[in-house]
Amino acid sequence: MDVLRRLARKSRVERIKNEYIREIMGVKGKPDIIDIIEQKRLQWYGHVRRMPEERILKSIMDWIPREGRKRGRPRKTWMEGVQAAMTTRNLESDQRRNREEWRLVSGRRRQLLKNRTNR
Repeated sequence: MDVLRRLARKSRVERIKNEYIREIMGVKGKPDIIDIIEQKRLQWYGHVRRMPEERILKSIMDWIPREGRKRGRPRKTWMEGVQAAMTTRNLESDQRRNREEWRLVSGRRRQLLKNRTNR
């Protein structure tokens, strides 16, 4: 949001709402970068989980390191981000087995439909 404010030459001191800044810059209604990252993360998660058990990627995803973490608040793991995205979108882990259903609920289907209509 800071980048959009700078491009619009509006300061936080002016107390202009983020929605108005998005409207000025012409990005209102478009997905935020956070939504895009969550969508890509869920796509990759479903892709890897559908792989056969003997694939290295699948074993790496389930791997838990033995050594402890550094002091302070622990960083959010990739898997915790996936779980958070799944809870916000009301997804269940069983849905990843069916590729078409997973595309529909993870947001990929909407993007595919947009691309087809824009041609």
